[in-house]
Amino acid sequence: MQNLDAISSEILSAVDAAETIEALEAVRIDALGKKGRVSLMMRELGGMDPEERKAAGQALNVVKDSIAAAIETRQSDLSRAALDARLTAEAIDVSLPSRPEAEARLHPLSRTIEEVVAIFAEMGFTVAEGPDIESDYYNFTALNIPEEHPARQEHDTFYLPPDGDGRRKVLRTHTSPVQIRTMEAVEPPVRIIVPGRTYRSDHDATHSPMFHQCEGLVIGDGIHMGHLKGCLIDFCRAFFGVDDLPVRFRPSYFPFTEPSAEVDIGCTRDGGGLKIGAGDDWLEILGSGMVNPRVLANCGYDPEKYQGFAFGMGIERIAMLKYGIPDLRTFYDSDLRWMRHYGFLPFDAPSIHAGLVGGTV
Repeated sequence: MQNLDAISSEILSAVDAAETIEALEAVRIDALGKKGRVSLMMRELGGMDPEERKAAGQALNVVKDSIAAAIETRQSDLSRAALDARLTAEAIDVSLPSRPEAEARLHPLSRTIEEVVAIFAEMGFTVAEGPDIESDYYNFTALNIPEEHPARQEHDTFYLPPDGDGRRKVLRTHTSPVQIRTMEAVEPPVRIIVPGRTYRSDHDATHSPMFHQCEGLVIGDGIHMGHLKGCLIDFCRAFFGVDDLPVRFRPSYFPFTEPSAEVDIGCTRDGGGLKIGAGDDWLEILGSGMVNPRVLANCGYDPEKYQGFAFGMGIERIAMLKYGIPDLRTFYDSDLRWMRHYGFLPFDAPSIHAGLVGGTV
């Protein structure tokens, strides 16, 4: 205990001399650690007389407190100095230009939907929407699709678990249910297009479990096949930007239209590539037809008074044809390299479409 003042002075000098947090911690352990110099002196108090122990204990506590206070003060100073040094080293020059940001791109599907909507809007069509989860009635029955039709089978359609009444809803296989819902809600005339997501149990280079369709419906007094042909010929030529694009209507069958027709456009496949326009070959792009009288009757329309036509196309399909995209699955890969190649700048892109080349319906 005779050297207490000298030991205290030595330790305090070491605290003042510590240049780093690590060095200061070493001084603390040497002085106040479990085996530190001051801690060992505290253990010696047990062998002293009571009066002597009282006086020595008070002196040791004063030294211990002064060393702890000095260490805390020095630690604060060192921490502040370290922060200042880090701020100086990591200073940002705010006068420098910001880092360039990647240009956002509009997805080809979004672009195509905008084009289709814009073209049909000039013909007087409005956009209608409906739920993705549909009842069997709206998805099949009201559209005159028979019970034994393959589209009703589980290998083609996604069915949901039955509800409390035992009925099973489906993920809509086409956007046609919106046509039924619209006819149930409004009186003719009707002129709508229905872009939206649809779902089918299929997946390969040209099919996806989830894809997009756009369907159209026109109902009125005196609507005939000539109106259907004029509407779709104008659309095809406007969308593909070919004023004299050959368009043909090939007889087909759909339960919800009668008569029905597939719509083909002229193309050439010379050299292994596909070029839309004049040529000696044809490419099917959509289905169409006059609305089946049974469908009109299911919706409460008088088939003797009203007629109409409907059509439907796959958005991915026409986008692939127009923009030369070889694989449908890449639309959903979220590949930024693909987006940079096929995407569109939202503000610098050319006009949404070239306009109609013929009259409106």
